[in-house]
Amino acid sequence: MEQIQNRTFDEIAVGDTASLVRTLTYRDIEVFAVMSGDVNPMHVDAEFAKSDHFHQVVAHGMWGGSLISTLLGTQLPGPGTIYLDQSLRFVRPVLLGDTVTVSVTVKEKNDAKKRLLLDCRATNQKGDDVIVGLAEVIAPAEKIRRPRVQLPEIDLHPAARRYERLIEMTQGLEPIRVAVVHPVDTPSLLGLVEAQRAGLIVPVLVGPEAKIRAAAAQASVDLSAYEIVATEHSDAAAAAAVAMARAGQVEALMKGALHTDELMRAVVDPERGLRTARRISHVYAIDAPDYPRALLVTDAAINIYPSLTDKRDIIQNAIELAHALGIEQPRVAILSAVETVTESIRSTLDAAALCKMAERGQITGGILDGPLAFDNAVSAEAAKTKGIVSQVAGRADIFVVPDLEAGNMLAKQLEYLARAHVAGIVLGARVPIILTSRADKTLARLGSCAIGLLMARHRAAALPSLTAGAGA
Repeated sequence: MEQIQNRTFDEIAVGDTASLVRTLTYRDIEVFAVMSGDVNPMHVDAEFAKSDHFHQVVAHGMWGGSLISTLLGTQLPGPGTIYLDQSLRFVRPVLLGDTVTVSVTVKEKNDAKKRLLLDCRATNQKGDDVIVGLAEVIAPAEKIRRPRVQLPEIDLHPAARRYERLIEMTQGLEPIRVAVVHPVDTPSLLGLVEAQRAGLIVPVLVGPEAKIRAAAAQASVDLSAYEIVATEHSDAAAAAAVAMARAGQVEALMKGALHTDELMRAVVDPERGLRTARRISHVYAIDAPDYPRALLVTDAAINIYPSLTDKRDIIQNAIELAHALGIEQPRVAILSAVETVTESIRSTLDAAALCKMAERGQITGGILDGPLAFDNAVSAEAAKTKGIVSQVAGRADIFVVPDLEAGNMLAKQLEYLARAHVAGIVLGARVPIILTSRADKTLARLGSCAIGLLMARHRAAALPSLTAGAGA
């Protein structure tokens, strides 16, 4: 193991020097921002990062000074050093990608106080000075030799970055007119306000007007710019919103403060609902920071124990969504507890049949494989260990769960144990249905609305209308 040792005061002479070389990357800046809590846009915003002023502020104050401290504490004098004072002057900006050589040189020794005065200097790859100054330290009196501590890896995963990309994908698209059903609480109102401000939706508030206005007063939301369609109660709100969608008055529905099953009863009504020839299903679009791509989980909210035919439609709905999100040929992992077809485990039989259906053109637009256990679906290494040769294993975009219970637990585990952000949408109806939760954070709500907008525009531009008929 590599050792680290100091140089005691008596071992040090005037003129002694030490140096280190580092290259400035944006990751260095992000790490420092995480450690310090400094979220000043001048330091971490990509737009500011294009300017020289950004580099001067960040590289000199945050990064260059820390390298000098590192050099004094690990090499000269090294472990046991007590830092007393420093005076640094920043004479030239350090740009991203610059390679900087930092050096310290002993200028004076104070024998009485065991203090050292050191010249500090940092130069770029051109040999130009970027930092110059002085540092005063107390050098250690005793020899210290220790194994160099292996620092942990720092994994930087900005929250909900993929949702931000989804919102960026909507730039230039006209917002969709959305019936927000029963928005009588603060989260529902704030969610629709944020989505409108982001240019994603034009909300129409459907529900008991007195309750909507009371919630708006409590949330300090001005309703003067919003259309309100007054109804008696939440059931009536769901029915009115569905009727508006059937009449083409809105392009999507958005769940407010009512239960999902209450909204869906109106959606699946055989006479006045929004059913099509396709089975209605739900997709969670999950931004899991440790997974390198978007993660679509289906069905975790609508179909409790789907049949083989139901699963065919569930998969087709998810593939259609993936296309709307810019994934041209999504990889579909059909999940089970094991990766082998087993007579006693129905989900493995369904998986095998679904893959054959895809081969015969009954499911189109994606690459299917299954049954796959979850570890094989997300990890190429796990699949390789088990000898699985697959275009999907380790690279899945869509995860088809055996039933609602498994899907709901999977999504919630990712959200609460893996720091994932979860957005939901219902597909297979005449219009997208944006399904939000009172626990959703702002970015997740915006992500759900962005998905609804992308889905609606994708259907209008690229896909034929679904034929109305039997379904669920």
